[in-house]
Amino acid sequence: MPQSVKEECMKRDTERKQIEALILKYEKTVYKLAYSYMKNKQDTDDIYQEVFLRFFRKKPEFESEEHEKAWFIRTTINCCKSYYLSGWVKRTMAFEEGTHGREDSYEMGGQSDLFYAVMELPVKYRTVIHLFYYEGYTVREIAGLTGEKVTTITTRLSRAREQLRDVLEPSGAYGTHRGNGRLAAAGTSEKCMRF
Repeated sequence: MPQSVKEECMKRDTERKQIEALILKYEKTVYKLAYSYMKNKQDTDDIYQEVFLRFFRKKPEFESEEHEKAWFIRTTINCCKSYYLSGWVKRTMAFEEGTHGREDSYEMGGQSDLFYAVMELPVKYRTVIHLFYYEGYTVREIAGLTGEKVTTITTRLSRAREQLRDVLEPSGAYGTHRGNGRLAAAGTSEKCMRF
């Protein structure tokens, strides 16, 4: 085998390994965020694929690991928004309204009343809940990722908490229903939402 062909094969192998490592690093973040928007496995799979295709096509350079993660989150949000703005979705959404997101739903690990309550929130609230509690971003960082004002994100987070409180604690007796009024984030005990 000529040297140039051998070098090209080694280069491709190295690139493939880097791509696989990158997918493994961000697959959960991208998939969970996309699912919080799409609410069904089929559309989430499409968004997931589109995010990584955009990365491979553009091959952006990142300043840091935080910048890299922020790029994947922002791209996922943009892909989800683009999906909902497409003409095809607008025309078919009304037809599927009764079943969209219910058939063959992907069940995220550790489903609970909390998971289902979050999934019933409007997308603007699901997004801030996901980024704040599951990804660990601050309100200011979420504002930067979503292109919204800090006050808008603060308001959305507050309203999302109120809606979740109403669903998870319908009696209004704080501390007596569903985990003593605490909403644990992504299986961690150090960051909780207080009602």
